[in-house]
Amino acid sequence: MTEINTRSGFLVNSPIKAGIVGTGFAAKLRAQMLSADPRSRLVAVAGRDPQKTAAFCQAFAAEAAVSWRKLVEREDLDLVIVCTVNRDHGAIALAALANGKHVVVEYPLSLEVSEAERAIELAEKYQKLLHIEHIELLGGLHLAIQESLPLIGQVFYARYATITAVRPVPQRWTYQHSLFGFPFAGALSRLHRFTDLFGEVASVNCQSQFWETHPDFYKACLCNAQLRFASGVFAEVVYGKGEVFWQSENIFTIYGEDGTLVFTPESGQLIQGENRQTIPVGTRRGLFAKDTDMVLECLLKGTPLYVNNTSSLYALKVAAAIERSSASGQTETVIN
Repeated sequence: MTEINTRSGFLVNSPIKAGIVGTGFAAKLRAQMLSADPRSRLVAVAGRDPQKTAAFCQAFAAEAAVSWRKLVEREDLDLVIVCTVNRDHGAIALAALANGKHVVVEYPLSLEVSEAERAIELAEKYQKLLHIEHIELLGGLHLAIQESLPLIGQVFYARYATITAVRPVPQRWTYQHSLFGFPFAGALSRLHRFTDLFGEVASVNCQSQFWETHPDFYKACLCNAQLRFASGVFAEVVYGKGEVFWQSENIFTIYGEDGTLVFTPESGQLIQGENRQTIPVGTRRGLFAKDTDMVLECLLKGTPLYVNNTSSLYALKVAAAIERSSASGQTETVIN
């Protein structure tokens, strides 16, 4: 069966034939969804470790590609899903688009703003889907925050702290400067939550510290960024992980003139003087499956997605300004 996406101009055959770059957690969840859905078929997988790739392909009845470069050149693929190290996201997306593929990529689209801009331009030029996953916008925490904001009136300050105590730190790419990127780019969802809620950022400041085991690896990091929004809202974003922390933290606090909101991933509270009201927070489970389902619906029926590339690119520009501030020690503005 062939369906035409009249809204976007995509011409897509069903089942959609997909290839995945990566064999980690996100790749596995994508593969489960693609294999179980009659609208799609997982054809090939490319990974960094040949043994892990072979085992992954055996589990999902897929073919192992020699490399991601060979995978994106395959004529039997409609869609390439990028779930590998952050450093390679932009290069793979560009190559896949140039080879006529639709692309789904886990955030960030790239560690370089200019490369991300080129990928978005290429997708528009070739009329291909380029979807940057931002499942934080689908999760119960973000939805609960959005629904609760009117309860506290004019917001003037917000703080979001995510600290993960890990002991010992594994030798994984997420603790490697060159592969993960500057923490607020690699963990872009922290900033994207803020820009989605509060809009344009006027200026940023950042302090960061790394406990390095050798020049490219670290056993811990701590980054603290201050964001001044055009609306006047002042915000702090704290990101830390590794061996120097003895207790984890995940708290989002928003101060408004009529009350305060305090959220953890499991629940929230509205605080107005002595009055405290519990706010339920929906589940975080099944978000990759939901994201994949929405991609298939978009390709086959033209159904709009929940996030656009412009908003993801803007969050990446904010991350770049924060990285510049961390290096210079000065206040930086976001370059549009």
